Amino acid sequence: MIERFYLEEYLSFKKVELNFKNGLVIFSGPSGAGKSILFNSMVGAFGFKEIKVKLSEITIANANIKNEDYLIEDDFTIKQITTTKTRHFLNNQTISKNDLQEFSKGFFKHLHLKDMSDFESENIIEFLDFLGGLKFDGYKDTLEEFHTLYKELKEIKHKLQKIYKDEENLENLKEFARFEIEKITKTNPKVGEYEELKELKDTISKKDKIEKVLLETKPFLDNTHKISQALSMLEADSSFFDDAINEVNNQFEKFYDKINAVEDMNVEETLDRIEELSNLQKKYGSIEEAIEYKKIKQKELDEYENITFEKAILEKNYKKYSLEIEKVGLKLSGLRTKAIEILENDMNIFLKDLYLTNLGITLSSCELTKNGYDEVVFSLNNTELKKLSSGEFNRLRLALLTARSIYECDNNGILFLDEIDANLSGKESESIAKVLKALSKNYQIFAISHQPQLSSTADQHFLVEKRGEVSRVEELSDDERVIEISRMISGEDITIEATQFAKTLLRRSI
Repeated sequence: MIERFYLEEYLSFKKVELNFKNGLVIFSGPSGAGKSILFNSMVGAFGFKEIKVKLSEITIANANIKNEDYLIEDDFTIKQITTTKTRHFLNNQTISKNDLQEFSKGFFKHLHLKDMSDFESENIIEFLDFLGGLKFDGYKDTLEEFHTLYKELKEIKHKLQKIYKDEENLENLKEFARFEIEKITKTNPKVGEYEELKELKDTISKKDKIEKVLLETKPFLDNTHKISQALSMLEADSSFFDDAINEVNNQFEKFYDKINAVEDMNVEETLDRIEELSNLQKKYGSIEEAIEYKKIKQKELDEYENITFEKAILEKNYKKYSLEIEKVGLKLSGLRTKAIEILENDMNIFLKDLYLTNLGITLSSCELTKNGYDEVVFSLNNTELKKLSSGEFNRLRLALLTARSIYECDNNGILFLDEIDANLSGKESESIAKVLKALSKNYQIFAISHQPQLSSTADQHFLVEKRGEVSRVEELSDDERVIEISRMISGEDITIEATQFAKTLLRRSI
Protein backbone atom coordinates (compact mmCIF):
# COMPACT_ATOMS: atom_id res chain seq x y z
CA MET A 1 0.00 0.00 0.00
CA ILE A 2 0.97 3.63 -0.44
CA GLU A 3 1.79 4.84 3.04
CA ARG A 4 2.97 8.37 2.24
CA PHE A 5 2.90 10.74 -0.72
CA TYR A 6 4.94 13.93 -0.94
CA LEU A 7 4.78 16.54 -3.72
CA GLU A 8 6.56 19.81 -4.45
CA GLU A 9 5.66 22.35 -7.13
CA TYR A 10 3.43 20.76 -9.71
CA LEU A 11 1.11 23.15 -11.56
CA SER A 12 -1.28 24.64 -8.97
CA PHE A 13 0.16 22.62 -6.05
CA LYS A 14 3.09 24.08 -4.10
CA LYS A 15 3.59 21.40 -1.46
CA VAL A 16 1.55 18.32 -0.46
CA GLU A 17 2.23 15.66 2.15
CA LEU A 18 -0.37 12.94 2.67
CA ASN A 19 -0.47 9.77 4.76
CA PHE A 20 -2.79 6.98 3.62
CA LYS A 21 -4.54 4.02 5.16
CA ASN A 22 -5.42 0.81 3.43
CA GLY A 23 -8.82 0.43 1.73
CA LEU A 24 -10.76 2.98 -0.30
CA VAL A 25 -9.28 6.49 -0.58
CA ILE A 26 -11.47 9.18 -2.16
CA PHE A 27 -10.61 12.65 -3.47
CA SER A 28 -13.44 15.11 -3.96
CA GLY A 29 -13.84 18.83 -4.38
CA PRO A 30 -15.25 21.53 -6.67
CA SER A 31 -14.55 21.47 -10.40
CA GLY A 32 -11.19 23.00 -11.29
CA ALA A 33 -9.79 22.58 -7.77
CA GLY A 34 -6.97 20.32 -8.97
CA LYS A 35 -8.22 16.77 -8.29
CA SER A 36 -7.02 15.40 -11.62
CA ILE A 37 -3.70 17.26 -11.28
CA LEU A 38 -3.08 15.59 -7.91
CA PHE A 39 -4.24 12.23 -9.22
CA ASN A 40 -1.96 12.44 -12.25
CA SER A 41 1.03 13.41 -10.11
CA MET A 42 0.60 10.19 -8.13
CA VAL A 43 0.16 8.03 -11.23
CA GLY A 44 3.12 9.81 -12.84
CA ALA A 45 5.37 8.87 -9.93
CA PHE A 46 5.05 5.24 -11.07
CA GLY A 47 6.10 6.24 -14.59
CA PHE A 48 2.69 5.85 -16.22
CA LYS A 49 2.11 9.53 -17.03
CA GLU A 50 4.41 12.20 -18.44
CA ILE A 51 4.49 14.94 -15.79
CA LYS A 52 7.03 17.65 -14.93
CA VAL A 53 7.00 17.79 -11.15
CA LYS A 54 9.87 19.30 -9.18
CA LEU A 55 9.72 16.47 -6.64
CA SER A 56 7.35 13.64 -5.85
CA GLU A 57 7.95 10.77 -3.45
CA ILE A 58 5.86 7.71 -2.66
CA THR A 59 6.54 5.32 0.21
CA ILE A 60 5.22 1.79 -0.28
CA ALA A 61 4.70 -0.42 2.78
CA ASN A 62 3.64 -4.05 3.27
CA ALA A 63 3.92 -4.79 -0.44
CA ASN A 64 5.35 -8.31 -0.06
CA ILE A 65 7.88 -7.45 -2.77
CA LYS A 66 11.54 -8.45 -2.76
CA ASN A 67 14.14 -7.22 -5.24
CA GLU A 68 17.86 -7.69 -4.66
CA ASP A 69 18.90 -5.24 -7.40
CA TYR A 70 17.21 -2.36 -5.57
CA LEU A 71 17.66 -3.70 -2.03
CA ILE A 72 13.92 -4.15 -1.56
CA GLU A 73 12.78 -6.52 1.16
CA ASP A 74 9.32 -5.10 1.84
CA ASP A 75 9.05 -1.31 2.21
CA PHE A 76 10.54 0.94 -0.47
CA THR A 77 10.41 4.46 -1.92
CA ILE A 78 9.71 5.69 -5.46
CA LYS A 79 10.88 9.20 -6.29
CA GLN A 80 10.66 11.54 -9.28
CA ILE A 81 12.76 14.70 -9.69
CA THR A 82 12.64 17.18 -12.55
CA THR A 83 15.38 19.75 -13.15
CA THR A 84 16.55 20.07 -16.74
CA LYS A 85 15.20 16.56 -17.26
CA THR A 86 13.00 14.10 -15.38
CA ARG A 87 14.66 11.32 -13.42
CA HIS A 88 13.12 8.40 -11.53
CA PHE A 89 14.55 6.65 -8.47
CA LEU A 90 13.73 3.37 -6.75
CA ASN A 91 15.14 3.23 -3.22
CA ASN A 92 17.43 6.14 -4.19
CA GLN A 93 18.85 4.19 -7.14
CA THR A 94 18.31 5.62 -10.61
CA ILE A 95 15.82 3.66 -12.71
CA SER A 96 14.55 4.29 -16.25
CA LYS A 97 10.91 5.12 -16.81
CA ASN A 98 10.33 1.86 -18.73
CA ASP A 99 11.99 -0.25 -16.04
CA LEU A 100 9.95 1.53 -13.37
CA GLN A 101 6.75 0.76 -15.26
CA GLU A 102 7.75 -2.89 -15.60
CA PHE A 103 8.57 -3.08 -11.89
CA SER A 104 5.29 -1.39 -10.89
CA LYS A 105 3.08 -3.65 -13.02
CA GLY A 106 3.26 -6.34 -10.37
CA PHE A 107 1.33 -4.32 -7.79
CA PHE A 108 0.08 -1.10 -9.45
CA LYS A 109 -2.88 -0.76 -11.79
CA HIS A 110 -4.30 2.37 -13.39
CA LEU A 111 -7.71 2.23 -15.07
CA HIS A 112 -8.90 5.08 -17.21
CA LEU A 113 -11.85 5.69 -19.51
CA LYS A 114 -12.17 3.42 -22.54
CA ASP A 115 -8.97 1.52 -21.75
CA MET A 116 -9.74 -1.78 -23.47
CA SER A 117 -6.55 -3.60 -22.45
CA ASP A 118 -8.20 -5.53 -19.60
CA PHE A 119 -10.50 -7.17 -22.15
CA GLU A 120 -7.84 -7.99 -24.72
CA SER A 121 -7.98 -11.67 -25.55
CA GLU A 122 -4.33 -12.29 -24.67
CA ASN A 123 -4.76 -10.80 -21.19
CA ILE A 124 -7.98 -12.72 -20.52
CA ILE A 125 -6.46 -16.01 -21.70
CA GLU A 126 -3.50 -15.45 -19.39
CA PHE A 127 -5.96 -15.12 -16.48
CA LEU A 128 -8.03 -18.12 -17.61
CA ASP A 129 -4.88 -20.27 -17.63
CA PHE A 130 -4.02 -19.02 -14.15
CA LEU A 131 -7.57 -19.71 -12.94
CA GLY A 132 -7.69 -23.12 -14.64
CA GLY A 133 -4.41 -24.07 -12.99
CA LEU A 134 -6.01 -23.35 -9.62
CA LYS A 135 -9.30 -25.12 -10.30
CA PHE A 136 -8.68 -28.12 -12.56
CA ASP A 137 -6.39 -31.13 -12.23
CA GLY A 138 -4.15 -31.56 -15.25
CA TYR A 139 -4.64 -28.01 -16.53
CA LYS A 140 -1.04 -26.94 -15.86
CA ASP A 141 0.29 -30.12 -17.48
CA THR A 142 -1.83 -29.53 -20.58
CA LEU A 143 -0.72 -25.91 -20.77
CA GLU A 144 2.94 -26.86 -20.37
CA GLU A 145 2.59 -29.54 -23.06
CA PHE A 146 1.05 -26.97 -25.41
CA HIS A 147 3.85 -24.44 -24.79
CA THR A 148 6.51 -27.13 -25.40
CA LEU A 149 4.87 -28.19 -28.67
CA TYR A 150 4.41 -24.58 -29.75
CA LYS A 151 8.08 -23.82 -29.13
CA GLU A 152 9.14 -26.88 -31.16
CA LEU A 153 6.72 -26.04 -33.96
CA LYS A 154 7.90 -22.43 -34.06
CA GLU A 155 11.55 -23.49 -34.35
CA ILE A 156 10.76 -25.96 -37.13
CA LYS A 157 8.73 -23.33 -38.97
CA HIS A 158 11.58 -20.83 -38.69
CA LYS A 159 14.04 -23.35 -40.15
CA LEU A 160 11.64 -24.25 -42.96
CA GLN A 161 11.08 -20.61 -43.85
CA LYS A 162 14.84 -20.14 -44.11
CA ILE A 163 15.13 -23.19 -46.34
CA TYR A 164 12.28 -22.00 -48.58
CA LYS A 165 13.92 -18.61 -48.85
CA ASP A 166 17.32 -20.16 -49.51
CA GLU A 167 15.83 -22.43 -52.16
CA GLU A 168 14.75 -19.44 -54.20
CA ASN A 169 18.36 -18.44 -54.58
CA LEU A 170 20.02 -21.76 -53.83
CA GLU A 171 22.20 -22.01 -56.94
CA ASN A 172 23.48 -18.49 -56.43
CA LEU A 173 24.30 -19.29 -52.80
CA LYS A 174 26.10 -22.49 -53.82
CA GLU A 175 28.05 -20.68 -56.51
CA PHE A 176 29.09 -17.91 -54.15
CA ALA A 177 30.21 -20.41 -51.49
CA ARG A 178 32.22 -22.40 -54.07
CA PHE A 179 33.81 -19.20 -55.38
CA GLU A 180 34.88 -18.11 -51.89
CA ILE A 181 36.25 -21.57 -51.08
CA GLU A 182 38.10 -21.85 -54.41
CA LYS A 183 39.66 -18.43 -54.00
CA ILE A 184 41.21 -19.34 -50.65
CA THR A 185 41.99 -22.93 -51.70
CA LYS A 186 43.85 -21.71 -54.79
CA THR A 187 46.11 -19.54 -52.64
CA ASN A 188 46.40 -22.35 -50.06
CA PRO A 189 47.76 -20.12 -47.30
CA LYS A 190 49.68 -21.50 -44.34
CA VAL A 191 49.96 -19.91 -40.92
CA GLY A 192 53.29 -18.04 -40.59
CA GLU A 193 54.11 -18.30 -44.31
CA TYR A 194 53.60 -14.63 -45.02
CA GLU A 195 55.95 -13.57 -42.21
CA GLU A 196 58.67 -15.95 -43.43
CA LEU A 197 58.48 -14.76 -47.02
CA LYS A 198 58.41 -11.14 -45.89
CA GLU A 199 61.64 -11.72 -43.96
CA LEU A 200 63.28 -13.30 -47.03
CA LYS A 201 62.16 -10.39 -49.16
CA ASP A 202 63.69 -7.94 -46.70
CA THR A 203 66.97 -9.94 -46.74
CA ILE A 204 67.14 -9.89 -50.54
CA SER A 205 66.43 -6.16 -50.73
CA LYS A 206 69.29 -5.40 -48.31
CA LYS A 207 71.75 -8.01 -49.71
CA ASP A 208 74.05 -5.66 -51.64
CA LYS A 209 74.28 -3.05 -48.88
CA ILE A 210 75.05 -5.66 -46.23
CA GLU A 211 77.66 -7.43 -48.36
CA LYS A 212 79.46 -4.13 -48.96
CA VAL A 213 79.61 -3.40 -45.23
CA LEU A 214 80.76 -6.94 -44.46
CA LEU A 215 83.54 -6.64 -47.05
CA GLU A 216 84.75 -3.45 -45.39
CA THR A 217 85.00 -5.28 -42.05
CA LYS A 218 87.16 -8.09 -43.46
CA PRO A 219 90.60 -6.39 -42.80
CA PHE A 220 89.64 -5.91 -39.17
CA LEU A 221 88.44 -9.49 -38.71
CA ASP A 222 91.63 -10.84 -40.36
CA ASN A 223 93.70 -9.12 -37.64
CA THR A 224 91.68 -9.85 -34.54
CA HIS A 225 94.35 -12.39 -33.45
CA LYS A 226 96.72 -9.48 -32.84
CA ILE A 227 94.29 -7.95 -30.32
CA SER A 228 94.08 -11.30 -28.55
CA GLN A 229 97.91 -11.45 -28.45
CA ALA A 230 98.13 -7.94 -27.04
CA LEU A 231 95.62 -8.77 -24.30
CA SER A 232 97.57 -11.91 -23.48
CA MET A 233 100.84 -9.95 -23.19
CA LEU A 234 99.07 -7.59 -20.86
CA GLU A 235 98.07 -10.64 -18.84
CA ALA A 236 94.43 -9.68 -19.38
CA ASP A 237 91.63 -12.18 -19.92
CA SER A 238 90.82 -12.05 -23.66
CA SER A 239 87.86 -14.43 -23.50
CA PHE A 240 85.29 -11.61 -23.62
CA PHE A 241 86.86 -10.34 -26.86
CA ASP A 242 87.05 -13.80 -28.38
CA ASP A 243 83.39 -14.45 -27.54
CA ALA A 244 82.33 -11.18 -29.10
CA ILE A 245 84.32 -11.87 -32.29
CA ASN A 246 82.82 -15.38 -32.48
CA GLU A 247 79.28 -13.95 -32.16
CA VAL A 248 80.03 -11.42 -34.94
CA ASN A 249 81.27 -14.22 -37.20
CA ASN A 250 78.16 -16.30 -36.37
CA GLN A 251 75.85 -13.44 -37.40
CA PHE A 252 77.78 -12.93 -40.63
CA GLU A 253 77.57 -16.67 -41.39
CA LYS A 254 73.80 -16.68 -40.76
CA PHE A 255 73.43 -13.90 -43.28
CA TYR A 256 75.45 -15.80 -45.89
CA ASP A 257 73.41 -18.94 -45.17
CA LYS A 258 70.21 -16.96 -45.91
CA ILE A 259 71.77 -15.61 -49.06
CA ASN A 260 72.72 -19.11 -50.18
CA ALA A 261 69.18 -20.32 -49.35
CA VAL A 262 67.58 -17.77 -51.63
CA GLU A 263 70.15 -18.04 -54.41
CA ASP A 264 68.00 -20.55 -56.27
CA MET A 265 64.73 -18.87 -55.28
CA ASN A 266 62.58 -17.29 -57.99
CA VAL A 267 62.32 -13.73 -56.72
CA GLU A 268 59.39 -12.83 -58.97
CA GLU A 269 57.36 -15.84 -57.83
CA THR A 270 58.12 -15.02 -54.20
CA LEU A 271 56.95 -11.44 -54.62
CA ASP A 272 53.77 -12.67 -56.31
CA ARG A 273 53.18 -15.09 -53.44
CA ILE A 274 53.67 -12.34 -50.86
CA GLU A 275 51.14 -10.19 -52.72
CA GLU A 276 48.58 -13.03 -52.79
CA LEU A 277 48.94 -13.60 -49.06
CA SER A 278 48.82 -9.85 -48.40
CA ASN A 279 45.54 -9.58 -50.32
CA LEU A 280 44.05 -12.35 -48.18
CA GLN A 281 45.14 -10.58 -45.02
CA LYS A 282 43.59 -7.31 -46.18
CA LYS A 283 40.26 -8.99 -46.98
CA TYR A 284 39.92 -11.32 -43.99
CA GLY A 285 42.09 -9.64 -41.35
CA SER A 286 44.66 -12.43 -41.09
CA ILE A 287 45.67 -15.74 -42.66
CA GLU A 288 44.07 -17.56 -39.68
CA GLU A 289 40.76 -15.78 -40.30
CA ALA A 290 40.92 -16.57 -44.02
CA ILE A 291 41.37 -20.28 -43.24
CA GLU A 292 38.46 -20.12 -40.72
CA TYR A 293 36.25 -18.34 -43.28
CA LYS A 294 36.95 -21.13 -45.76
CA LYS A 295 35.78 -23.68 -43.18
CA ILE A 296 32.56 -21.69 -42.59
CA LYS A 297 31.83 -21.48 -46.30
CA GLN A 298 32.51 -25.19 -46.69
CA LYS A 299 30.03 -25.92 -43.92
CA GLU A 300 27.44 -23.67 -45.62
CA LEU A 301 28.03 -25.43 -48.93
CA ASP A 302 27.55 -28.81 -47.25
CA GLU A 303 24.29 -27.54 -45.76
CA TYR A 304 23.12 -26.28 -49.15
CA GLU A 305 23.94 -29.64 -50.68
CA ASN A 306 21.90 -31.37 -47.95
CA ILE A 307 19.03 -28.86 -47.98
CA THR A 308 16.59 -31.13 -49.84
CA PHE A 309 17.11 -33.94 -47.35
CA GLU A 310 16.82 -31.57 -44.36
CA LYS A 311 13.68 -29.97 -45.78
CA ALA A 312 11.96 -33.34 -46.12
CA ILE A 313 12.69 -34.18 -42.46
CA LEU A 314 11.53 -30.75 -41.23
CA GLU A 315 8.30 -30.90 -43.26
CA LYS A 316 7.59 -34.34 -41.82
CA ASN A 317 8.20 -33.09 -38.26
CA TYR A 318 6.13 -29.95 -38.88
CA LYS A 319 3.17 -32.06 -39.92
CA LYS A 320 3.65 -34.33 -36.90
CA TYR A 321 3.84 -31.47 -34.39
CA SER A 322 0.91 -29.65 -36.06
CA LEU A 323 -1.33 -32.67 -35.49
CA GLU A 324 -0.14 -33.04 -31.90
CA ILE A 325 -0.58 -29.37 -31.01
CA GLU A 326 -4.03 -29.35 -32.59
CA LYS A 327 -5.11 -32.16 -30.24
CA VAL A 328 -3.59 -30.46 -27.18
CA GLY A 329 -5.01 -27.08 -28.27
CA LEU A 330 -8.49 -28.59 -28.53
CA LYS A 331 -8.13 -30.04 -25.03
CA LEU A 332 -6.88 -26.68 -23.74
CA SER A 333 -9.89 -24.92 -25.32
CA GLY A 334 -12.22 -27.27 -23.45
CA LEU A 335 -10.52 -26.50 -20.15
CA ARG A 336 -10.60 -22.76 -20.86
CA THR A 337 -14.32 -23.00 -21.55
CA LYS A 338 -14.77 -24.37 -18.02
CA ALA A 339 -12.62 -21.56 -16.62
CA ILE A 340 -14.78 -19.04 -18.52
CA GLU A 341 -17.85 -20.43 -16.75
CA ILE A 342 -16.25 -19.69 -13.40
CA LEU A 343 -15.22 -16.18 -14.46
CA GLU A 344 -18.66 -15.49 -15.93
CA ASN A 345 -20.44 -16.67 -12.77
CA ASP A 346 -18.17 -14.56 -10.54
CA MET A 347 -18.64 -11.49 -12.73
CA ASN A 348 -22.40 -11.92 -12.82
CA ILE A 349 -22.51 -11.71 -9.03
CA PHE A 350 -20.93 -8.26 -9.16
CA LEU A 351 -22.78 -7.23 -12.33
CA LYS A 352 -26.06 -7.84 -10.54
CA ASP A 353 -24.98 -5.33 -7.90
CA LEU A 354 -23.98 -2.98 -10.73
CA TYR A 355 -27.39 -3.27 -12.42
CA LEU A 356 -26.04 -4.94 -15.54
CA THR A 357 -27.22 -8.23 -17.05
CA ASN A 358 -26.72 -10.61 -19.96
CA LEU A 359 -22.95 -10.87 -19.87
CA GLY A 360 -21.55 -13.00 -22.66
CA ILE A 361 -18.02 -14.43 -22.67
CA THR A 362 -17.36 -16.68 -25.64
CA LEU A 363 -14.35 -18.59 -26.86
CA SER A 364 -14.00 -18.42 -30.63
CA SER A 365 -11.51 -20.23 -32.85
CA CYS A 366 -8.64 -18.44 -34.52
CA GLU A 367 -5.34 -19.20 -36.24
CA LEU A 368 -2.70 -20.79 -34.01
CA THR A 369 -0.84 -18.31 -31.77
CA LYS A 370 1.28 -18.70 -28.64
CA ASN A 371 -2.06 -18.72 -26.75
CA GLY A 372 -3.52 -21.58 -28.75
CA TYR A 373 -6.47 -21.52 -31.10
CA ASP A 374 -8.63 -19.38 -28.81
CA GLU A 375 -9.87 -15.82 -28.80
CA VAL A 376 -12.03 -14.46 -25.97
CA VAL A 377 -14.90 -12.13 -26.84
CA PHE A 378 -17.02 -10.13 -24.35
CA SER A 379 -20.48 -8.72 -24.94
CA LEU A 380 -23.20 -7.18 -22.81
CA ASN A 381 -26.80 -7.64 -23.91
CA ASN A 382 -25.37 -8.79 -27.29
CA THR A 383 -23.56 -5.44 -27.63
CA GLU A 384 -19.82 -5.45 -28.32
CA LEU A 385 -17.56 -3.59 -25.90
CA LYS A 386 -16.69 -0.63 -28.10
CA LYS A 387 -20.39 0.24 -28.46
CA LEU A 388 -21.10 0.34 -24.72
CA SER A 389 -21.56 3.65 -22.94
CA SER A 390 -18.70 4.80 -20.73
CA GLY A 391 -20.81 4.06 -17.64
CA GLU A 392 -21.61 0.51 -18.77
CA PHE A 393 -18.02 -0.13 -19.82
CA ASN A 394 -16.60 1.09 -16.50
CA ARG A 395 -18.99 -1.05 -14.50
CA LEU A 396 -18.28 -4.12 -16.63
CA ARG A 397 -14.53 -3.59 -16.23
CA LEU A 398 -14.99 -3.12 -12.50
CA ALA A 399 -16.84 -6.45 -12.31
CA LEU A 400 -13.99 -8.13 -14.21
CA LEU A 401 -11.36 -6.58 -11.97
CA THR A 402 -13.24 -7.55 -8.81
CA ALA A 403 -13.80 -11.11 -9.99
CA ARG A 404 -10.10 -11.48 -10.85
CA SER A 405 -9.00 -10.01 -7.54
CA ILE A 406 -10.61 -12.96 -5.74
CA TYR A 407 -7.89 -15.20 -7.17
CA GLU A 408 -5.01 -12.84 -7.99
CA CYS A 409 -4.60 -10.44 -5.10
CA ASP A 410 -3.36 -10.87 -1.56
CA ASN A 411 -3.99 -7.49 0.05
CA ASN A 412 -1.09 -5.74 -1.66
CA GLY A 413 -2.47 -4.29 -4.89
CA ILE A 414 -2.75 -0.56 -5.59
CA LEU A 415 -5.52 0.60 -7.91
CA PHE A 416 -6.13 4.07 -9.37
CA LEU A 417 -9.53 4.69 -10.95
CA ASP A 418 -10.23 7.63 -13.26
CA GLU A 419 -13.75 9.11 -13.33
CA ILE A 420 -15.25 5.86 -12.06
CA ASP A 421 -18.63 7.34 -10.99
CA ALA A 422 -18.88 10.27 -13.42
CA ASN A 423 -22.22 10.76 -15.18
CA LEU A 424 -23.94 8.00 -13.23
CA SER A 425 -27.32 8.02 -11.54
CA GLY A 426 -27.55 7.77 -7.79
CA LYS A 427 -28.56 4.12 -8.06
CA GLU A 428 -25.63 3.30 -10.35
CA SER A 429 -23.20 5.26 -8.19
CA GLU A 430 -24.37 3.34 -5.13
CA SER A 431 -23.70 0.07 -6.96
CA ILE A 432 -20.19 1.23 -7.86
CA ALA A 433 -19.56 2.10 -4.22
CA LYS A 434 -20.72 -1.33 -3.06
CA VAL A 435 -18.43 -3.20 -5.48
CA LEU A 436 -15.44 -0.94 -4.80
CA LYS A 437 -15.88 -1.52 -1.09
CA ALA A 438 -15.64 -5.26 -1.74
CA LEU A 439 -12.65 -4.75 -4.04
CA SER A 440 -10.88 -2.65 -1.41
CA LYS A 441 -10.36 -5.81 0.63
CA ASN A 442 -7.72 -6.82 -1.92
CA TYR A 443 -6.64 -3.43 -3.27
CA GLN A 444 -5.79 -0.06 -1.85
CA ILE A 445 -8.03 2.01 -4.12
CA PHE A 446 -7.61 5.68 -5.06
CA ALA A 447 -10.46 7.38 -6.89
CA ILE A 448 -11.85 10.82 -7.65
CA SER A 449 -15.51 10.88 -6.71
CA HIS A 450 -18.28 13.01 -8.16
CA GLN A 451 -21.07 11.35 -6.20
CA PRO A 452 -22.00 11.23 -2.49
CA GLN A 453 -22.65 7.47 -2.56
CA LEU A 454 -19.03 6.53 -3.30
CA SER A 455 -17.55 9.29 -1.14
CA SER A 456 -19.54 8.13 1.88
CA THR A 457 -18.04 4.61 1.71
CA ALA A 458 -14.42 5.83 1.78
CA ASP A 459 -11.99 4.66 4.44
CA GLN A 460 -10.28 8.01 3.91
CA HIS A 461 -11.75 11.12 2.33
CA PHE A 462 -9.60 14.01 1.08
CA LEU A 463 -10.90 17.39 -0.04
CA VAL A 464 -9.11 19.25 -2.85
CA GLU A 465 -9.70 23.02 -2.92
CA LYS A 466 -8.22 25.95 -4.79
CA ARG A 467 -7.63 29.32 -3.17
CA GLY A 468 -6.58 31.89 -5.69
CA GLU A 469 -4.05 30.13 -7.94
CA VAL A 470 -2.93 27.59 -5.34
CA SER A 471 -4.50 24.16 -4.77
CA ARG A 472 -4.42 22.38 -1.44
CA VAL A 473 -5.59 19.02 -0.14
CA GLU A 474 -6.45 17.84 3.35
CA GLU A 475 -8.02 14.82 5.00
CA LEU A 476 -11.56 15.41 6.25
CA SER A 477 -12.80 14.66 9.74
CA ASP A 478 -16.18 13.02 10.25
CA ASP A 479 -17.92 16.38 10.62
CA GLU A 480 -16.12 17.81 7.60
CA ARG A 481 -17.16 14.79 5.54
CA VAL A 482 -20.80 15.55 6.32
CA ILE A 483 -20.33 19.07 4.97
CA GLU A 484 -18.50 17.92 1.81
CA ILE A 485 -20.99 15.15 1.00
CA SER A 486 -23.85 17.58 1.61
CA ARG A 487 -22.25 19.95 -0.91
CA MET A 488 -22.07 17.12 -3.42
CA ILE A 489 -25.80 16.49 -2.89
CA SER A 490 -27.24 20.01 -2.98
CA GLY A 491 -24.44 22.25 -4.29
CA GLU A 492 -22.83 25.22 -2.56
CA ASP A 493 -26.10 26.18 -0.84
CA ILE A 494 -26.33 23.23 1.53
CA THR A 495 -29.85 22.32 2.60
CA ILE A 496 -31.02 20.59 5.77
CA GLU A 497 -32.27 17.68 3.67
CA ALA A 498 -28.83 17.30 2.04
CA THR A 499 -27.16 17.23 5.45
CA GLN A 500 -29.58 14.62 6.73
CA PHE A 501 -29.06 12.47 3.62
CA ALA A 502 -25.26 12.82 3.95
CA LYS A 503 -25.42 11.60 7.57
CA THR A 504 -27.61 8.71 6.48
CA LEU A 505 -25.12 7.66 3.78
CA LEU A 506 -22.24 7.83 6.24
CA ARG A 507 -24.11 5.73 8.82
CA ARG A 508 -24.79 3.06 6.19
CA SER A 509 -21.12 2.78 5.33
CA ILE A 510 -20.03 2.05 8.92
